[in-house]
Amino acid sequence: MRFTQFGADARCGAGRACELPFPGSVLCIAQAPAGSALSKTVSDPTDTTLKILVIDETPIRRAILEEGLREAGFSDVTTLDSATALVQQIYTIDPDVVLIDLENPSRDVLEQMFQVSRAVRRPIAMFVEQSDKATIEAAIDAGVSAYIVDGLKKERVRPILEMTVSRFRAFEKLHTELEQTKSALKDRKVIDKAKGILMKTRGLDEAAAYALLRKTAMSQGKRLSAVAAVLICTFDLLMDYARPARAVTQPTRL
Repeated sequence: MRFTQFGADARCGAGRACELPFPGSVLCIAQAPAGSALSKTVSDPTDTTLKILVIDETPIRRAILEEGLREAGFSDVTTLDSATALVQQIYTIDPDVVLIDLENPSRDVLEQMFQVSRAVRRPIAMFVEQSDKATIEAAIDAGVSAYIVDGLKKERVRPILEMTVSRFRAFEKLHTELEQTKSALKDRKVIDKAKGILMKTRGLDEAAAYALLRKTAMSQGKRLSAVAAVLICTFDLLMDYARPARAVTQPTRL
């Protein structure tokens, strides 16, 4: 069994908020959109070979998490006793899941979590001793997958970890589908613009213009939207070249 620990001085190279939680509650939170973050696929939340990062400044509470993971069969666990330089640490350690335990999450820690979610999307479970609505909303924005209030018990570690991974995967799927929809809409706009250019310059109807684009894409082994984008760029360049240059008035010398 391998447990790795880094000290505080170690240095490495949209959901909706719920009402105030009751003690021991678990809030499942939507993974916030994370821009162009580097995502890591976690296929099975019950896989005991998962690489887990535990962050806890309190030795006693950190030991509870470690014991809960050990009893659940997880052996690849790295522990940190500080959230300093968290993004760099996560890049270096490259965990599958992050468990972070805080008595009362500060604004600085939540800002770091937000940076993490933008840089490297991972399932994140946050254990806290106390909380309020504003902190919960901040945790949502920070990309936390599960928010556990006053519920740090070793027998709960595994089910919470599994729930965190499952929720993360669900929202990752939604995020991927949304990005695919946006991309398809963007491609459609480009293709429609290219069809308009062909209809205007070649005197084609819409069906013929689309057929010409499709034939060109197939013959060149390129995506239809890529051919359409080249056509638009070429057309714009030719139009700019065809416009008469503006006369430049030289300043009068006294």
